[in-house]
Amino acid sequence: MCPLSRPVPVLERDVPDHEVLRADPELLAGLDPAEAAEYGEVAVVQSAQTLARFRADVAPGLAAADRAALQRMLAGWRLSVDPESGPAYRKPALIVCGRQDASTGFAESYGLLGHYPRASYAVLDRAGHNLQFEQPVLFEALLEEWLDRVAEGSDAVK
Repeated sequence: MCPLSRPVPVLERDVPDHEVLRADPELLAGLDPAEAAEYGEVAVVQSAQTLARFRADVAPGLAAADRAALQRMLAGWRLSVDPESGPAYRKPALIVCGRQDASTGFAESYGLLGHYPRASYAVLDRAGHNLQFEQPVLFEALLEEWLDRVAEGSDAVK
């Protein structure tokens, strides 16, 4: 979900500009400025539902993060081994990207398909880096289909 296709720093990624496709100015106006900024900088779909999921799933991690340590790690972040440098992964896979994901983008992820010959690949419109709750019905359908493929192949693929 929302993968990086190349292990590169943020400034080297091919990502779209942040875009809000469903705005809710009243919702943002009712938030304290810090929460409005954190939520607003990634939300493509602004709604009470996506805010609730942001608060439950994203905000706790942001609050607990050691930002100074993260900055040190990101300053020298490079993977020593490219995850796709080994043999192809021949089991069911699912790659899902948000069309409006301004964090990791979507375009470069298409390049992952060569390493995952059994992958389904989807780019969801009206979804950013929090695509699982900006497009929950579509995301859950894709996830269920992938789980079905995994279950079907658990004995056949060794």
